[in-house]
Amino acid sequence: MVEAGEIGGAAVFALAAAAALSTASSLGAVDFRRPLAAVGGGGAFEWDGVVPWLIGVLGGGDEAAAGGVSVGVAAWYEVWVRVRGGVIAPTLQVAVWVCMVMSVMLVVEATFNSAVSLGVKAIGWRPEWRFKWEPLAGADEEKGRGEYPMVMVQIPMYNELEVYKLSIGAACELKWPKDKLIVQVLDDSTDPFIKNLVELECESWASKGVNIKYVTRSSRKGFKAGALKKGMECDYTKQCEYIAIFDADFQPEPNFLLRTAPFLMHNPNVALVQARWAFGKDFIPNFAVNDTTSLLTRVQKMFFDYHFKVEQEAGSATFAFFSFNGTAGVWRTTAINEAGGWKDRTTVEDMDLAVRASLNGWKFIYVGDIRVKSELPSTYGAYCRQQFRWACGGANLFRKIAMDVLVAKDISLLKKFYMLYSFFLVRRVVAPMVACVLYNIIVPLSVMIPELFIPIWGVAYIPMALLIITTIRNPRNLHIMPFWILFESVMTVLRMRAALTGLMELSGFNKWTVTKKIGSSVEDTQVPLLPKTRKRLRDRINLPEIGFSVFLIFCASYNLIFHGKTSYYFNLYLQGLAFLLLGFNFTGNFACCQ
Repeated sequence: MVEAGEIGGAAVFALAAAAALSTASSLGAVDFRRPLAAVGGGGAFEWDGVVPWLIGVLGGGDEAAAGGVSVGVAAWYEVWVRVRGGVIAPTLQVAVWVCMVMSVMLVVEATFNSAVSLGVKAIGWRPEWRFKWEPLAGADEEKGRGEYPMVMVQIPMYNELEVYKLSIGAACELKWPKDKLIVQVLDDSTDPFIKNLVELECESWASKGVNIKYVTRSSRKGFKAGALKKGMECDYTKQCEYIAIFDADFQPEPNFLLRTAPFLMHNPNVALVQARWAFGKDFIPNFAVNDTTSLLTRVQKMFFDYHFKVEQEAGSATFAFFSFNGTAGVWRTTAINEAGGWKDRTTVEDMDLAVRASLNGWKFIYVGDIRVKSELPSTYGAYCRQQFRWACGGANLFRKIAMDVLVAKDISLLKKFYMLYSFFLVRRVVAPMVACVLYNIIVPLSVMIPELFIPIWGVAYIPMALLIITTIRNPRNLHIMPFWILFESVMTVLRMRAALTGLMELSGFNKWTVTKKIGSSVEDTQVPLLPKTRKRLRDRINLPEIGFSVFLIFCASYNLIFHGKTSYYFNLYLQGLAFLLLGFNFTGNFACCQ
């Protein structure tokens, strides 16, 4: 059955596509009738001057030598021109048009999400308009205590020395009747020292009357999904109606359950209530956070703000579907079990569970007003490992679950289209591919291949449209927008490699790497830090980024010296500089090669 939200979402998507096509046509930007062969007629003018100059340099002024060299150079140049014009340019031209189509798909998707997000903000839409929500009676009243369902809070962790106290303490201080709350610490730590500290912390809270369980495993099979699955197998879990999940660096406010649980209690068709991650004091006052630690964390915050404000908000308001963020959410136990429980077949077990639950007809609610404090990766390496895992896992899940979405019987055709096209194809495949191939490969190469034609609307209008769409929902971050653009240019290479790894199931597609936390808000001097190991130079720099910077700077210099039809050298120099800085792990905090 198609719901009003789904119909509205489809209508907004159609309007976004129509608006994009109408704008392109009115500007005369879209013209796919241009023949493949009719490209770059200005190449002769450019090279007729370059080749004689090159011959003269190689000849060194000796006429006989110059004659011999000129014949050799001219012969090789003729071969290059034929190969370039007959093989390389046509191949790249096909890639250009594929990228143009993918770019249009991307801008339509971004316009749709932003239009929904802005509409939600403009009318002041709240989840309570669509789903019933009523406050619970006081937890201290005998009458009110009977209304509270049994809730279990799961905290999976792995060698979390710097933050384990924060997450356990925040979970144990949640406002909920003590006889209705179970805190389950799933400790996969391999370090005996850290494992002992976590166990002592659990015993400390247990002595205060908190019903806290300390669970360990003999192996780390399945990683986080395996730990959560182990926790669900415990006997006391069967009495719990809802499961709240927090990663080790997340600290919910005491009223978190009081604000989220009523959505599940009053709406039997809702499986998940997702809160927003918060990194700054503008969201949660009096909290020490790391969103302003460096330029890297500022750019990350902008990325996550867009994800929650636009993508999660749009999915929730239209199709009541979005990806579970793996933490800061409350699940209905029945929905988890009906979906088949936690599976470790990908590195995005949270997204996997969300998709499977949605295929069973369950609905999700995103509540942006509820924010949970968390920590951003503080180093470039940690952020790259996190992004690779997410990008690779999402693409791999698309490969594994696409057919299940097609044959699902409990969701509408519109929702199937949204899940397959918008959620998976555009966001998990198209976005990383087109951004890397077009702007980091084709555009730089085009300065050396004058036969190649790249439409101006593909390299100017569409990027500008995406920039405006992103800026509208992030006005506070306008001053760091240039840095965000350059940073995302670097990250597209990693995300494309991750997406290809997941789609083709290449080596390492199911590799799980825990994101290292530093616990920037920890002021407990009694917790000793592990000694830092000394790294070799090659472990402190990123050779792929440095190699790419050399390629981009070379293309920029070539474009500057042999100025042809295009003038991309300014952008290419900036991109090359961004790759170079991140290659040396410079993240804007005056420290590099760490």
